[in-house]
Amino acid sequence: MPYEGVLFDLGGVVLGSPLHAIARYERDCGIPAGFINRVVMTTAPSGAWHRLERGELRVEAFVPEFEADCLAAGRTVAIGPMMAAIQVESQPRPSMLAAIRALKQRGLRVGALTNNWASDETAADRAERMGLELREHFHAFVESAVVGLRKPDPRIYQIACRELGVTPERTVFLDDIGANLKAARELGMRTIKVVAPEQALAELADAVGFALA
Repeated sequence: MPYEGVLFDLGGVVLGSPLHAIARYERDCGIPAGFINRVVMTTAPSGAWHRLERGELRVEAFVPEFEADCLAAGRTVAIGPMMAAIQVESQPRPSMLAAIRALKQRGLRVGALTNNWASDETAADRAERMGLELREHFHAFVESAVVGLRKPDPRIYQIACRELGVTPERTVFLDDIGANLKAARELGMRTIKVVAPEQALAELADAVGFALA
């Protein structure tokens, strides 16, 4: 079956990985490896991280609330510096941007589907921080904090496919988190787990049937 669209997660796929930034922060601060992720998972769906990514909290309100979640789990963690480290890590990966251009040149629809968050900065500041040029790479740009849903909720994938103008069965989805990929597969998408850009792009080229470099 020929694919008509490709959906990309941003952090850890098109951009540097927030998971890598969090892991470094844990090491640098003497926090047990995986502690932050365990807090995120065990406080679902009403914990601060989930509310942040659904747009129910802005970063400024999230920081003390997630610090409280961490404290309840047994650790004092300064979340502000961790969020800053995530932002520093979130730089575009040139090979991914080149692949997106190649897909568009061959007529495929290309979208971004990201769990993200908002802050109290102005719309202009936000656009500058995210980079308008990044948005311009995509036909559709679906953000959890805007639509009020976060992966792996099936509804956010359906929104992304609708905005992209493709069906799940004709879509390839790239993400670096297994739970997000599982939900996409259950909707009929072909999925690629991104461990490294080179590995993921080789699998994507195999899926679409042409070179991306």
